[in-house]
Amino acid sequence: MTNYAASATDQDLLEKLINVNRVAKVVKGGRQFGFAALTVVGDGKGRVGFGRGKAREVPAAIQKAMENARKNMVRVPLNGSTLHYAVTARHGAAKVYMQPASDGTGIIAGGPMRAVFEVLGVHDVLAKCIGSPNPINVVRATVKGLSEMAAPEAIAAKRGKTVDEIRS
Repeated sequence: MTNYAASATDQDLLEKLINVNRVAKVVKGGRQFGFAALTVVGDGKGRVGFGRGKAREVPAAIQKAMENARKNMVRVPLNGSTLHYAVTARHGAAKVYMQPASDGTGIIAGGPMRAVFEVLGVHDVLAKCIGSPNPINVVRATVKGLSEMAAPEAIAAKRGKTVDEIRS
């Protein structure tokens, strides 16, 4: 998992807003309302990051979330427009299952997972979220599963074998 600092190339990033929640801070005088935003950003070529931001106004919360997402980007090895192999990951009670799909299948995934795949640059994938539908935990589980993936070349080098031996 590699984190990338914000750089000048951030101009061509794809951004998606997943969720905006109204949150309340209870104080002696009553409730103070604010907003929490969840966003994902990616370059469409194998880098993705998610971020959360809180503020009194919606645009400020979204802006903070986008900045956090840009700071927490990870690289994911892709096989063209799909994944290399099936992967399962969980965060809390959210469990996600992702598997590669043939060309032309499209993104078969629910809400928050779909946004992650769109900004990542994956065009063909089958994915399912089992357990909690909480968008924050679903996104965390998805990014965790994707970041734990390794390219077949890296696995082959680690084992001292060729890529063909790994794939068979």
